[in-house]
Amino acid sequence: MGIRTELTRMWLTRATKPFIFRNEYDEILPFSECKNLGLYVHIPFCRSICNFCPYCKVRYEQKECDRYIDALIKEIHMVSKQHEGRKEVTSLYFGGGTPALVKDRLSEIISVIKEHFIITDGIGLELHPDDIDVETLLKIRDAGVTRISIGIQSFNDKYQSILGRKSVEADRLQSVLSKVSFETVSMDLIFALPDQTYEELRSDIDRAFAIGANHVAIYPFIDFTFTASKVKTMPKKEKRKLLDSITEYCDKKGYTRNSIWTFSSNKDAHYSSMTRDNFLGFGCSATTLLKDSFKINTFNVDEYCRRIDSGRLPTSLTIRFSKRQRMVYYLFWTMYSTRLDPKSFEDFFGKSLDDYYGAEFKLAKILGYIREENGIYSLTYKGAFYYHYYENFYTLSYIDKMWGIMRKEAFPKEIRL
Repeated sequence: MGIRTELTRMWLTRATKPFIFRNEYDEILPFSECKNLGLYVHIPFCRSICNFCPYCKVRYEQKECDRYIDALIKEIHMVSKQHEGRKEVTSLYFGGGTPALVKDRLSEIISVIKEHFIITDGIGLELHPDDIDVETLLKIRDAGVTRISIGIQSFNDKYQSILGRKSVEADRLQSVLSKVSFETVSMDLIFALPDQTYEELRSDIDRAFAIGANHVAIYPFIDFTFTASKVKTMPKKEKRKLLDSITEYCDKKGYTRNSIWTFSSNKDAHYSSMTRDNFLGFGCSATTLLKDSFKINTFNVDEYCRRIDSGRLPTSLTIRFSKRQRMVYYLFWTMYSTRLDPKSFEDFFGKSLDDYYGAEFKLAKILGYIREENGIYSLTYKGAFYYHYYENFYTLSYIDKMWGIMRKEAFPKEIRL
């Protein structure tokens, strides 16, 4: 682990104790009293495997996929029945993998979820560009999906080649999207690819909005150690210049900044499966965040199905948060939206933000990372870049290590981060 990340962790948690994930799990999950609870479902199947993608995925086989969906439905019932009646949740997101591969059973999965939950703010689903056809979009919309996110990465053939993907047929996507509407049509783009220029990234953003997106996510390329990708990341100085330039461009265009690297042409368009105070995760590698704990399911599809079939939850690792650890997690992902209301922090923890991190926020204002207006903190351009910069350290120090181990071991004994 990088010394910078380790020192930051000790400073913010006021302890030398690392984040300890252990092979222990609760059969009972205390989510009934959680406010702003979200739901996430992971579909790990793909037609082909992109070598830069770090997420839990396996090559699609119909028989194995059906077995997995059967187990997934069992897991949803097992967890949900722990709450009496239907629990209100903010949203439901399907990620992967390629969720469209289960389009014929998507309505079945959503119906099971709706037996136990009332979804108040829509259903989102990730799509590969190859999934975009009228039949597929109608089927998922009829199942209840209100938001879609399309993994474009780039409209530039040069970068698609670098990422090992084929060209995106923009005209075909535009034609299909004009025929089937959704509340949010988000398009994922990757920035900080080798030698990528401002003009190239700006062209990708303009193209996305022109062909039907009302929301774009400009994710930084991260070089995970366990992937087969040979793509190298952009140096820090160039990356900051690119992020600042494209943010300024989006501001001038009048786009709403929803998070560190997402922008929308319609203020009501949003797509994020991460910015939830609490959430339940179903499926392989899915995570569950509760008031005092965080758990992650096994990455192994076969072991996931075996565990469910035995009547047990598929949890691989669990961390029991200290108060400060939970606060750091809350602050990190809340600031991903670029804004923080101290009242929300106090509502969640029953403690004042100033009592715990007042000095840190004063320092952040002095250094020009945040500004305060009407009691609300927001990130400056400089702050947004350094959020991204430290998020990169966090990813490589924590997520990279954890996912690298869990891809090899279904139920590791313990991981210290």
